[in-house]
Amino acid sequence: MRRLLSSSSSEGFRLLAKLAFLAAAASLSAQQAPDSPSAISREVKDVFERAAKAVVKIEATDQHGGLSGTGFFVDPTGTLYTAYSVGGEAENLTVEFKGKKYPARQLLADLRSGIAMLKVDLASPALPIGSSEQLEIATPVVAIGYPLDLAETPSFGMIAGFDRKCFGGYFPTKHLRVNLPPQRGEGGAPLLNFKGEVVGILLYTFENNSCYALPIEAAEKIRSDYVRFGEPRYGWIGTNVQEASTPVEGSRAVTTEVMKDTPAAEAGLKPGDVVLQIGRTKVHEPEDILEASFFLTAGDAVPITVVRGNEKITLQIQADLHPSNQTRLAAPPALNRAMPLNLQSSPERTP
Repeated sequence: MRRLLSSSSSEGFRLLAKLAFLAAAASLSAQQAPDSPSAISREVKDVFERAAKAVVKIEATDQHGGLSGTGFFVDPTGTLYTAYSVGGEAENLTVEFKGKKYPARQLLADLRSGIAMLKVDLASPALPIGSSEQLEIATPVVAIGYPLDLAETPSFGMIAGFDRKCFGGYFPTKHLRVNLPPQRGEGGAPLLNFKGEVVGILLYTFENNSCYALPIEAAEKIRSDYVRFGEPRYGWIGTNVQEASTPVEGSRAVTTEVMKDTPAAEAGLKPGDVVLQIGRTKVHEPEDILEASFFLTAGDAVPITVVRGNEKITLQIQADLHPSNQTRLAAPPALNRAMPLNLQSSPERTP
């Protein structure tokens, strides 16, 4: 009987010890879990505290009256990005920085991408530039803006998609669809990864608590053009492309027309050539031409790899100025009132 009692007591003590160990392990795991609510809150707070100093409120006037939005510095000399809806066609631009207002001037306004670049004559902090190519579906992101005339405010969300079209219209390049609820005044806000790097610029908003952001690489392409030429220089080579019935080496993008007296014609591109790559952009579908054509710069030589019959050929084509560069497009009347959706009616397949 004692043995039985002794054995039962021993089992009981072992069971209690095991339960105590499991409880302690669970508590420690909950404290260290990187995806726990408290951990995410700390991440968002850390990004906000590091990045907010380079995010500014922008005020201006347009034909409808006063407007406000958000911008952020990208170099230490006071250059900043914002949305075209904020700084594209407004006047009397001012930037609020460290509690003071400074006059700002427009460096460029580009309706095709939906952004504007402004300049303030002061030494400024600058946000580090990241890469949208590292993002995946459900990657957490943070936006910092000035909603509804309030103080700078962080918004937390995640990447929901990488879209080239929406509601039957087409973006000029791939856009980031983000599940976060932007409000009036946040047009031009930076979209940041958890390293505090800019991966996009908020441009368009929807009523279902989501928005679109321009990938930061697209904005940097335009800034590079400005540094080199003083304006955006979208390139064009003069071809039409459509979808082939069967893929060739993974690509369905086949050239259907090479326009006369264009860079493509001069370089020897021919109808029937299946496009595999333009510059650094690999082509699988005709829609991939959107990405490639957006990043062409007029005057630059771009390698284009095609399959012609059974032969793979790489041509060096010097891009010409895109026809859209020759005309300044008028903005829709309500463009400056919020973050508008301004899409092409059909996909661009004429790089």
